[in-house]
Amino acid sequence: MFLMSTIKYPNGISTINTMQSKSYSSRGMRLENDINDSNKYYRELDKALIYKKPTPVQVVHVDYPKRQRAKITEAYYKTPSTTDYNGVYRGKYIDFEAKETKNKTSFPLFMIHPHQIKHLKKVVFHGGIGFFIIRFNYHNETYLVDSKMLIDKIENIDKSSIPYTWFQNHGTLIQEGLYPRLAYLKVVDELYFKEDK
Repeated sequence: MFLMSTIKYPNGISTINTMQSKSYSSRGMRLENDINDSNKYYRELDKALIYKKPTPVQVVHVDYPKRQRAKITEAYYKTPSTTDYNGVYRGKYIDFEAKETKNKTSFPLFMIHPHQIKHLKKVVFHGGIGFFIIRFNYHNETYLVDSKMLIDKIENIDKSSIPYTWFQNHGTLIQEGLYPRLAYLKVVDELYFKEDK
């Protein structure tokens, strides 16, 4: 669905009509888009080199009407991917998973998979920095939580979710802005590079 809107300039003379999309199909990708935009900003400033990991896919069938117009018609996810993002920041390997929920009062544990927990444990074991970025859409808040802390909570809770208040108390709220969209490296500095200050 599209909504028509009119933009009026300060002098009141000129107006233009614009089309604004009201599609909600991409709302679940908002956090991913914010992180991708932030990473692009960090790369352009040579502040960090962090990318979204590609999802491993097995191509099964390709149609070749013409060589230049090859079209994949059947493909499957090969193996579960590890985490969403990795890269290098201030000489340290960084690896993290990003999740968002519409839930108002808690974060559902089914959203974090055992292979992701195992992978982040290995990252920390080998001296890397591992964390989660969790967004609560209802509250419009995004938290960075150390992977060891969140994994410990997951492994020692007898419920199917972690209360929103736990993230308020144990996570660090990420500042949102224009450039970068999510200033998550500022939180990384505070949590993992305290001795450099």
